[in-house]
Amino acid sequence: MGFLMCKEDNGLGCLMKNSASVELESYFPVRPQRQEDVPKTRFKPRVGKTLSPRRWNAAFSQDGQLDIAGVLRRIQRGGIHPSIKGAVWEFLLGCYDPNSTFEERNEIRQRRREQYAAWKTECKEMVPVIGRGKFITAAIITDDGQPIIETSVNGNLPDDFGSKPSDNGSADKRVIQWKRSLHQIGLDVVRTDRILVFYETEKNQAKLWDILAVYSWFDGDIGYVQGMSDICSPMVILLDDEADAFWCFERAMRRLRENFRCSTTSVGVQSQLSTLAQIIKTIDPKLHQHLEELDGGEYLFAFRMLMVLFRREFSFVDSLYLWEVMWAMEYNPNMYLLYEEPNSSCQTGSQKINNKLLKLYGKFERKNVQTGWTEQKTALAVFVVASVLETKNKRLLKEAKGLDDVVQILGELTGNMDVKKAVKEALKIHKKYLSKAKKS
Repeated sequence: MGFLMCKEDNGLGCLMKNSASVELESYFPVRPQRQEDVPKTRFKPRVGKTLSPRRWNAAFSQDGQLDIAGVLRRIQRGGIHPSIKGAVWEFLLGCYDPNSTFEERNEIRQRRREQYAAWKTECKEMVPVIGRGKFITAAIITDDGQPIIETSVNGNLPDDFGSKPSDNGSADKRVIQWKRSLHQIGLDVVRTDRILVFYETEKNQAKLWDILAVYSWFDGDIGYVQGMSDICSPMVILLDDEADAFWCFERAMRRLRENFRCSTTSVGVQSQLSTLAQIIKTIDPKLHQHLEELDGGEYLFAFRMLMVLFRREFSFVDSLYLWEVMWAMEYNPNMYLLYEEPNSSCQTGSQKINNKLLKLYGKFERKNVQTGWTEQKTALAVFVVASVLETKNKRLLKEAKGLDDVVQILGELTGNMDVKKAVKEALKIHKKYLSKAKKS
């Protein structure tokens, strides 16, 4: 590619400085015909700030223990270099304990791959198209569980591609619900990140479909809900092994799954919207009152931002940058144990927090711990939405005469937001909110 090399950072410094935009294009190429549809990307790897491959490798001890505090500091300053995003995300999302060794992680990875293969086999026995590099885009069963013969599948498959009848005569409700979701997953897969060259191949689309199909079977309580494909897609792109991508997505869903819990009377993200309303009411009562007068007091206009973590507001690259900065700032050193051993001492709150341990927390989570705000768990994403509203405070107060105006003003932010500024403002709002909430 003709990179300009120099001594600094083993050549990576100048490489990052002189070919940042070229690099990003090579990692996440956009289809030529869709270039005009892509929001402007502001993120660029910056030497001395972005977590580089050299810094990442140097953060491990000889047996594989990770200096997570140093890694978090670097990510919070400048994100992660594209070549190592997947590996770093696995730690940020709690797939692995930073104190584990290379050997221990290899054992965990192998065990998880076997578990994923077992679940996938279970799913394939019910719907043979799974794992064949194809995917379904039309219903394969009726509401009462009867197979539908004419089914739309991408590509030619044998006659047994569809849904096998249940051995129980009438398939149980869980199986029916799962099979009914598969074509919706397929329709969403076709629409997900379609501007990227990566998803031009049916093989990669099928990989995304398989992971979402297996996840919706594994998590029968939530199943599949539209928007999950937007969360899963980056993991598929960043991690070559399908099982590794699945587990990275599963860990991300540990944080987000309640957002996707829907019923006939409520949506899961509603609790976060209520928190958002409380934050704006506390830090900017005038804006909150104005939104209430416009019948927007439930903040439903922010639904999409929270549901898919700003995937529509930023370019693909910038949304990944936002995610990793938020995850680094929300990082809790007990995360792995919380997931693997829910009844451990860190879950019960008996662990003593000292200054040394505090350094292992992300900046946002550290503030929560220091102020004793651990009981009211609030995602940084909610404060990012609050920062977005605050940047448009004057326009919203002056120009918004109805909810349509609010949606239009916020819609103009797509491709025009600066991730770094948004997060910086979110942290200020977080600090202000904790201070005011503590006094009240």
